[in-house]
Amino acid sequence: ESSDLGGTMRLGSQLCHLIEGTKVHDMYGNVEIYERHRHRYEVNNNLRDQIEAAGLKVSGLSTDKRLVEVVEIPDHPWFIAGQFHPEFTSTPRDGHPLFTGFVAAAGKYQKENH
Repeated sequence: ESSDLGGTMRLGSQLCHLIEGTKVHDMYGNVEIYERHRHRYEVNNNLRDQIEAAGLKVSGLSTDKRLVEVVEIPDHPWFIAGQFHPEFTSTPRDGHPLFTGFVAAAGKYQKENH
């Protein structure tokens, strides 16, 4: 049936718990954030230990702690990936924390390496 979108479809604002001490936590300045979603994708939790052992840190989780919302590479100047759409809540006068964090990291990298 066309209305059956599947069990993994996530739409709208969702609560996300950020892990303290991560880059994304530092950018938001909070452990709980709400972000807008529109996707059917998720990290396979059966591979989560392998993913983290390879260096990709889980830095944000869904309310029930079952879905990975944000990952980052701690030793990279700015590698952060989220399951949500930061462009939905950003404005020209009030940039989303991930956008402003990216610009700040790029400026810092430019200053230190050129």
